[in-house]
This record gives sequence, structure tokens and C-alpha cells, in this order.
Amino acid sequence: MTAARLERPPCHQHVVIMRHGDRLDSIDRSWPSTAPRPWDPPLAEVGFARALETARQLPAQLGFPIHRIIVSPFRRCVDTALGLIAGCPAPDEGPDVGRGDGGIDPSRVKVSIEYGMGELFNIIAIRRPPPSPENHGDWGFNIPEIEALIPPATLDHTVKPVFNELPQWGETEPKARDRYLHCIHSLADSYPSENLLLITHAEAVKVAVLTHLEDAARFEIKTDYCGYVQLRRQVDKSSDAFEAGEFQLLASHGQTGVNCLPRTEL
Repeated sequence: MTAARLERPPCHQHVVIMRHGDRLDSIDRSWPSTAPRPWDPPLAEVGFARALETARQLPAQLGFPIHRIIVSPFRRCVDTALGLIAGCPAPDEGPDVGRGDGGIDPSRVKVSIEYGMGELFNIIAIRRPPPSPENHGDWGFNIPEIEALIPPATLDHTVKPVFNELPQWGETEPKARDRYLHCIHSLADSYPSENLLLITHAEAVKVAVLTHLEDAARFEIKTDYCGYVQLRRQVDKSSDAFEAGEFQLLASHGQTGVNCLPRTEL
């Protein structure tokens, strides 16, 4: 009996890092001129449709259930989460869909907001900031208002965020890299027995790829809307503690909307 317990198959934790869908200002170029918060566009109609379709594809593409969705506070990411939840196939659309074999089960998944997965916080990434971008209050992010958009049955109020506020304005790429990696590992360690879906921005997807890709300096990362990458690690969990291995990047060869393109030497 003891030997049988020691031969348990290894458990793996999966973390999926996904870019949001098509943002409205990429479709309607005039939208920012009349929007009260032009730095925070929602999804375009085509972006919501893309999130719906992505949700339908996830069960077959992932092969494992998503237990928890953690979302950047930017509206395009929240809208993407809502589209993914709305687009989940009904249980009668296929065998075991919605029961845990893969994808998102809206009756079980939990959702929370995380500042640490927000956009690279500088003028290059956010071209239309508020007049005083260093003042966090001017950005108008109100977590209770954002949470009110999420279906109550899926919202998890018990989550302790990794970051309680926006980064300092003028964030550099190295600082954003450190923020994203700290957030990814902290969230994974907080829920070692759960698979996570992090809905974020292209920069975070790029960081996840380049950090875990061999010879990363030779590649340029291009991420489509709703493109995603998968990280996996082995987790050995006892009743009161766990040990985790290093994350590995699972190759997708562009099938999930993330492409590693060889850099062209100038």
C-alpha cells in the first residue's frame, strides 16, 4: 500500500497567459476623440466575437480545465473575460464539455481583477493618458465598478491581489517584465492546485514567452488578439505545503495566435 502511494502520477499546474480581444479604437479610429476615458477602450464587436469563438475552441486546444480567471483591470480585458465565459459550449454540445476535461466551466470558474496584469504603464503603450497620468485617481479605475460587470456567481471576493494599485507612470520594459513575472508566479503559488487563465496585454504574453524560450534573443514575439501561451510546472502537494518545479513553455507553433519570428539582422 505504501509503495502504491509513492507511485502516484505527477500533478501539473497550467497557467495560460492570453492577450485581450480586438480593442474598439483599433477598429473605430474616431472613438478616442469623443470617449471620456480614451485610454481604456472596450472591445470592438469583432473583439467580443473573437472571445466567444476562442472560448469554443479552448476545450479541444487545452485539454485541461481552467479553474480561475485573473483579469487586468483595463476594460478590453474584462470584456474579453466576459466573452470567454459567455462563449463556453453548453454541456450537451460535446462530451464532457463544461465538466472539467478542458476549457472553462462557467458554473465553477472563479474570476478576479489584478492590477499586476495591467498594461505596460507608459506613453508608448498608452498613447492617450489622462492629463496627469502620475496621479492614479485620474485614471478612473474603480475595482467595485469593474467587479459589478462580472457575473456574481463567478466573482471571487476572497482573492488577495498581488498589486493593490497601478504601477508608477513611466514604467520601463524591464520593470514591467519584473512586475509580470512576479505576478504570474505569485498567483500560481497562491493556487497551486488550480489551472489559471490570465487575461492581460501583449507585453505580458511576450514576457512569458521570452522568459521561458531558449535563445530568446533571436526571436521577436507577435501576439494576435486573444492569442495565448501555456506554461506548465510539476506540483507536489501535501496536506499543508507544496513543492513546485520550474515553469516550462509548451510549444504551439503559432496555433494559439503567438508567433516567434526570427529577428532580421540590420
